[in-house]
Amino acid sequence: MGSGQISSAAPPPGAQGSCSHRCGDRDGSCSCHPTCSGLGTCCSDFRDFCLEVSPYSGSMMGGKDFQVQHLTWFIPTDGVICRWGSPGAPCALGAPGRRSGRGPRRGSPGPGLAFPATSCPRRFKESIQTLGYVDSSGHVHCVSPLLYETGHIPFTLSMDNGRSFPRSGTWLAVHPSKVSETEKSQLENETLWQYYGTAGTTDNLTVTWEPSALPTRSVTIELWGYEETGKPYSGEWTAKWSYLYSLATSIPNSGFFTFTPKPAPPNFQRWEVGALRIISSRYYAGEKDVQALWSNEHALAWHLGEDFRADPKAWARAQCLAWEQLEDQLPNFLEELPDCPCTLAQARADSGRFHTDYGCDIERGSVCTYHPGAVHCVRSVQASPRFASGQQCCYTEAGSLLLTADSTGGSTPDRGHDWGAPPFRTPPRVPGLSHWLYDVVSFYHCCLWAPECSRYMRRRPSSDCRSYRPSRLASAFGDPHFITFDGASFSFNGRGEYVLLEAELTNLRVQGRAQPRTTPEGPQDRGTGLTAVAVQEGNSDVVEVRLAGGAGVLQVLLNQEVLSFTEQSWMDLKGMFLSVAAGDSVSIMLSSGAGLEVSVQGPFLSVTVLLPEKFLTHTQGLLGTLNDDPTDDFVLRDGNVLPPKASSRELFRFGADWAVRNTSSLLTYDSWFLVNNFLYQPKHDYTFQPLFPEETTPNPSQAAEAAKLCGDNYFCIFDVMATGSLSVGNATRMAHQWHQHRAQSLQPVTSCGWLAPPPNGRKEGTRYLSGSTVYFHCDSGYSLVGAEVSTCQADGIWSRPTPMCQPARSYTVLLSIIFGGLAVVAVVALVYVLLRHRKGNMAIWGSQP
Repeated sequence: MGSGQISSAAPPPGAQGSCSHRCGDRDGSCSCHPTCSGLGTCCSDFRDFCLEVSPYSGSMMGGKDFQVQHLTWFIPTDGVICRWGSPGAPCALGAPGRRSGRGPRRGSPGPGLAFPATSCPRRFKESIQTLGYVDSSGHVHCVSPLLYETGHIPFTLSMDNGRSFPRSGTWLAVHPSKVSETEKSQLENETLWQYYGTAGTTDNLTVTWEPSALPTRSVTIELWGYEETGKPYSGEWTAKWSYLYSLATSIPNSGFFTFTPKPAPPNFQRWEVGALRIISSRYYAGEKDVQALWSNEHALAWHLGEDFRADPKAWARAQCLAWEQLEDQLPNFLEELPDCPCTLAQARADSGRFHTDYGCDIERGSVCTYHPGAVHCVRSVQASPRFASGQQCCYTEAGSLLLTADSTGGSTPDRGHDWGAPPFRTPPRVPGLSHWLYDVVSFYHCCLWAPECSRYMRRRPSSDCRSYRPSRLASAFGDPHFITFDGASFSFNGRGEYVLLEAELTNLRVQGRAQPRTTPEGPQDRGTGLTAVAVQEGNSDVVEVRLAGGAGVLQVLLNQEVLSFTEQSWMDLKGMFLSVAAGDSVSIMLSSGAGLEVSVQGPFLSVTVLLPEKFLTHTQGLLGTLNDDPTDDFVLRDGNVLPPKASSRELFRFGADWAVRNTSSLLTYDSWFLVNNFLYQPKHDYTFQPLFPEETTPNPSQAAEAAKLCGDNYFCIFDVMATGSLSVGNATRMAHQWHQHRAQSLQPVTSCGWLAPPPNGRKEGTRYLSGSTVYFHCDSGYSLVGAEVSTCQADGIWSRPTPMCQPARSYTVLLSIIFGGLAVVAVVALVYVLLRHRKGNMAIWGSQP
């Protein structure tokens, strides 16, 4: 709709010719569903009511100004209100339209257009309202609020001061660590900030920022503190950010501020975790939900009291002991954490359940500050079900698991998962911050500020891997070729939409669309390949990955709406996490621990599916029956099983039998080509005649080229024959090799578990897998009693237990004992001789007269 032509009164809710209050609705004379753009069926006001915003993401800490696209407004308005979350009772915001004591300013965010500060977390039935504004060009703006959750947050927009909210959109709130550095203020020499007051760390502190990120001449720099109050694991457990005090007010927006920290007043010293916030000086101190630049959350050593500065070790030790007592009263979260993978190869391959910990990443040079000796760490993707805890696993250069029992650089589990856990909002599920309170600041107390690290490690011990079972792997790639979870392989190049996997255990569904390749000359091959893959588990979001636009271009859709990854490569979605790497690979991590990786391989998609062991006997579809028996993988819908040596035509019938049904399709039809060729047509095209292996008759030169490229890789050879393209065959060969490499990495290994060193001794060797050897030695003054060597056997039992180290007696003591014993023997012998001599004399004397 053109500028200045927007009616001040929105159409009534449900008006069939309008998208007012109807975003996502397909019914009526026109559509308000995201697919309408490609089909040309949108209502004329679709973009005015179903909003796109730029930027579309920002830190969950809030303060990000964004503009509503395609909406210009020159009609006078008495208030722009943005409402976040579900439309329930506002979260202690006061009446709509209430201003904060200063009038609104045309063309600026306007300090008067923000509600009074509130720090209550959002809950399911609550929403929060913030005031937006219209700039001098007629563009409508909102400012993102402080949230306690990540993911896509729905919002609605009112242009009539809250009387109606006919417009809607979504905002992507992200973990603070995933925000670009230009959107945050920077703590220069952050280590100094977090050690300030300890030995040798007294100096000025400096914070910097990008001045253009805040359109103002002067700024205020504030300190906010984070805490979680109430009884842990109860309904009263609450997360809260609070404004504490200002470090500077009305200073020039120069991008630089230096100060000498002073101990905070006693009533503020209970906050040990917090962040700086920089806002325009037009706002009053602590005013909430205004444009701002936040720093990283950090340990507030620099604001602690005189008692900390006088004796930081004693202060930190007291805090460590208090934390230790609290931990002993809390539930044992370790019991429900998954075991770590035994090897680095397993950890990197099991991508449905474990993901790189960016604090120790082998792809980024292995800068592992808190895990010396490690080259790579991973975290469990999903938080534990009851306590929302997280597992961490770190590995040495040799690929072995690094344990805290052997090194302070070992991996430590987390009471609060760093990424949080749905439904977020309340402890210990608040992304990043719960983890800081229960796992990070306590590490400062015990390990960094005081020499009490052994106490921390006892309550955060590394996971063993004795109960770890690798995920099972299946793949589809090339023309297309399938390798099932049990290792059976076959080719099925049908044209249509097919069930790759169904698992009733979690109502997991994976579907794929297969289409012929169009050659540069125009005609189509007699083979097909995957061009789209969609997944849903239970009532999760639906994610689809497809080829779109030019060759090799990936497009990702969330609930049939195209996603943009220009700002974020990681997204927290309903029931899953989504990660995009380099634009040609998408990883989907589901709440069950299942994972998908979809990538571009030549002209088609390659898909890899990983399933935890709990899915045994619960799968069906083209990727087979997961039960460790490859002979029953070709199961038809009616339960009949094709033999393992079934012909290619029989296997074609097997594939066709798993065509998707329209009523259960997850795939998107947002173009008339897709509608006419897949939605309105049978899901399996029986008119399409593929090329079967026995029909391939390569010419000698083609066969020679294929043999040179492919070697004995049958999939590669077949695709060269079917398409006449060496590049297609090479893409298939690489996809198959990647599957083989991943399958090898996920092979089970046997662990005997951690083996303790002897008291008063030590051991050599920290690898505890089958075939590994550990050597034992005693400290000086002790002697080894028991075996010097123990080997991890194939049955998972050590060949010898840990020996003992007993005190050894010195050489002189030993000699004294020896010679003392000899002296006693000599005395006894002498007495014996004297007695015998005396007896002899008595006999002689008795014979005299």
